[in-house]
Amino acid sequence: MRKNLAIIALLACAAVFAFGIIELFELRFKGGDVYPPYSSLRADPLGTMALYESLGKMPGITVRRDFSASSGLPDQPGTVYLHLAAKRGEWKSAPDDLSQEVKKFVSGGGRLVITYYPQTISFSHAWDDDETNSEPSESGETNAAPAHPEKKKKRTDAGENEQKFVSLEDAWGFHEGFQSLESDGETYTPAVVKNKSGLALPPSLDWHSGMIFTNCDPAWRTIYARGTNAVVIERKFGEGSAVIASDSFFVSNEAMLNDRHADLLAWLLGKNTRVVFDEAHLGNVESPGVATLMRKYRLHGLALGLLLLAGLFIWKNSTSLAPAYASEQRENFVAGKDSGAGFVNLLRRNIPVQKIFEICFAEWKKSAAKSASVSRTRLQQAEAIFESENSRPPKDRDPIAAYRKVSETLRKQQPLL
Repeated sequence: MRKNLAIIALLACAAVFAFGIIELFELRFKGGDVYPPYSSLRADPLGTMALYESLGKMPGITVRRDFSASSGLPDQPGTVYLHLAAKRGEWKSAPDDLSQEVKKFVSGGGRLVITYYPQTISFSHAWDDDETNSEPSESGETNAAPAHPEKKKKRTDAGENEQKFVSLEDAWGFHEGFQSLESDGETYTPAVVKNKSGLALPPSLDWHSGMIFTNCDPAWRTIYARGTNAVVIERKFGEGSAVIASDSFFVSNEAMLNDRHADLLAWLLGKNTRVVFDEAHLGNVESPGVATLMRKYRLHGLALGLLLLAGLFIWKNSTSLAPAYASEQRENFVAGKDSGAGFVNLLRRNIPVQKIFEICFAEWKKSAAKSASVSRTRLQQAEAIFESENSRPPKDRDPIAAYRKVSETLRKQQPLL
């Protein structure tokens, strides 16, 4: 009874522990803080899930996330591709094939939106590995030197091939700079940027990044600027367009609650009916595997069928599918026996009752002679008892009494049987 209670208590504790672990993971994934900042999978202030779900509830608009590791962009016209929280220098140098892919996307009618991760410290003090050596000016502004096209070598089986890297800053005609934000030593005060486009957009915004755009090509249209330096720019490319912003705060969940500008978001998306959130560049990449292929080709039914077949196979080998009749169970029932009962049955089948004492004494005598544990006098006395018992007529013999006499004679010696 106590053993059963202990097992039940152990199972209850295991169930409570498993429930707690599941609840903990569920809370973490609901909040989304396991994902990078500005991910559409985060529901906390640093995420962009509010924008993602709001767009998904609007009629006529389809929204999806891009988890693919490839650099391919959607080939459907009327698509806006949101590349949020880009790292500084991420677009300074890119492979030529990616540059051509971007050009094809925007020229074909797509809209590429790039918003940078809020930059609060000067580029020269940033910890990113891809930072350029920029010198701040007396006004606090830093003009990043134009990046030149580079050539990097990639070794292949066929030999050494050169892969060309191009500068999107040079190709598109803009450069990155930095203008310090006011700070009290612990927190930064957002800067105020003004609407320079004449569009029906908010006249001013609180800007949480010190990054600016300098040396912009005339083809770029300044939408918002901090003083004379642009922070949001737009440019037409064929049938499409590109928008670049130096801050991502205005698309975050916190901004949706405290500083929401629906007109700005509507302009950002344009007239496109398809919206794609780029999650791959944040590290949220869907690695292909068996589960991915099953979801892609809808093999859920096949998997359930295999599980059912495996269950039936185990059931078939563990018990009969057809129950036996009660009469058959009684006739075929055989009671189990231990090793002692088996040894007794073996003796009964091979040794007659009259010979049991004689055979046992002979076997004991062999072992006693080998071990020399019995003195010669005791051995002679035991033989005398055996001879006396064996000289009697078979009907008068009493092997049990003779056995007891031998045992008493040997005293501390082990019994014969």
